[in-house]
Amino acid sequence: MPTGKLHLVPLGGLGEFGMNCMAVRWGDDIIVIDAGLMFPESELLGVDIVVPDISYLTENRNKVRAILLTHGHEDHIGGLPWILSELNVPVFGTEFTLAYVEDKLEEHGLLEDAELNELTPGESVKIGPFTITPIRVTHSLVDCVAFAIHTPLGVIIHTGDFKVDATPTDNKLFDLHAFAEYGKAGVLALLQDSTNVERKGYTPSERSVRRKLDEVFARTEQRLFISCFSSSIHRIKLAVDLAWEHGRKIAFVGRSMNNSAEIAEDLGYIDIPEGLLIHPGEMKNFAPNKVCVLISGTQGEPMSALSRAAVDNHKHAKIEKGDTVVLSSRIIPGNEKPIYRVIDHLFRREAHVIYDDGSYPPVHVSGHASQEELRLIINLVKPQYFIPVHGEYRQLKLHAELAATMHGAVGNIILIESGDVLEFDELGARKVGKVTVGRVCIDSGSRTDVVEDLIIKDRRHLSADGIVLPIIAINKLSGRVEISPEIVTRGFNAGDDGLMEGARQVVVQTLEHSNEEEKADYGVIKEKIRADLKRYISKETQKRPLIMPVILEI
Repeated sequence: MPTGKLHLVPLGGLGEFGMNCMAVRWGDDIIVIDAGLMFPESELLGVDIVVPDISYLTENRNKVRAILLTHGHEDHIGGLPWILSELNVPVFGTEFTLAYVEDKLEEHGLLEDAELNELTPGESVKIGPFTITPIRVTHSLVDCVAFAIHTPLGVIIHTGDFKVDATPTDNKLFDLHAFAEYGKAGVLALLQDSTNVERKGYTPSERSVRRKLDEVFARTEQRLFISCFSSSIHRIKLAVDLAWEHGRKIAFVGRSMNNSAEIAEDLGYIDIPEGLLIHPGEMKNFAPNKVCVLISGTQGEPMSALSRAAVDNHKHAKIEKGDTVVLSSRIIPGNEKPIYRVIDHLFRREAHVIYDDGSYPPVHVSGHASQEELRLIINLVKPQYFIPVHGEYRQLKLHAELAATMHGAVGNIILIESGDVLEFDELGARKVGKVTVGRVCIDSGSRTDVVEDLIIKDRRHLSADGIVLPIIAINKLSGRVEISPEIVTRGFNAGDDGLMEGARQVVVQTLEHSNEEEKADYGVIKEKIRADLKRYISKETQKRPLIMPVILEI
């Protein structure tokens, strides 16, 4: 057995949902599996996206050989523009995944300099000391793979996101045979998706949605609106097929929905019969029972097409009394409020709304493996070491407990979180320390401006206590205060005029007790006013607004 150390270093996605990113290192060579983002919680005010802290990779930039992508969901590819702007290394992914990546990199002006390499399931690629073989798996997106990574110490299998769908709509079957063959040959470690570990049994096949949607198409007497994740190519294909069967024209509404449908049609995942597709502007030319609209915005995003249509603020998508709206997706934890707000608006418009309420047949099925599928893969692979990935801590823990019940199929179970360094050598595996990990907040608009913790702290401060602006006009030559100071407030409830008058007097007194030199030094006088006002307002109101003195030079 070769002497050397193999390191697995998760930089995101273990102990949280999203930001999936895993570094695999042997000596002076590092490969990275996935480069995801996560969407911010409500307390990260004004933050657009959150990506992993890649300090470990930038500190070892001359050792990073490639980024390998399991599939094209945002929590696996969304951080790529951020990482490639710091480290321009080759990117490997399947045809469909790279089509999504190209779109994303073009948007950020990074496509021209990027090196994108297509992977084909079953065909190996050698990168430094690693030989990587993609294995076809099924998920809620098309063209997804797991990776068998041949290292000098043995094979590591990273499942990516998966479910074992025996009847996928694109007829590209989950490659159970490859997992079984690796199991027979011996697998050092299995890293397995934990997302659905709390669900018993099996995850239903994507085809099980057909029955419900077919029923909806048959019953709907007016316009039919279907909202699903724009990356749910299987679902979009199903809607297109059913629209054709039921004699309805189809329109795509929303930028992400249009982009995905275009990519899927170009790559042959969706076949849209001649004359079926209409422009959203043409919907009014057809009888309501002859139209089906595929519309983006299934998570209640404020400016999405569905959110705007729900409040009658969309140019083309008009939802009227008696129309049917289907939300064919799950509610992502944390998004409940905006989604139910949209559903409320739709009910106000007297539309029939169908959403995932647990009934059967389902209007949505998950793309992640439930307990029995997780057991099946563990049984086939029989790894020496089992490592749960992708999920919050409770999922990782429950997944470890599930694996522990499989006597004979699993050697050792190791629970690691983002930042842990898991080391393998000829003597076994152990945690050997931590690297810097965390979240990098990217601001709205440019998508490249990093929001420092201090800025978020200021935003929270402003949202809680508001802002107070004392405005003082000082004569530049004499240092004399020309007019009585003015106090402007925003988001701060002063309560009565007495408080503001008192604040004005505090500023006047501070100025009176300052010498000419201090008044001429705006930095000093601003700080004195800020400190005195802060003390006064805190004492009178128990609040701590952000105080920013403004000095006008006259």
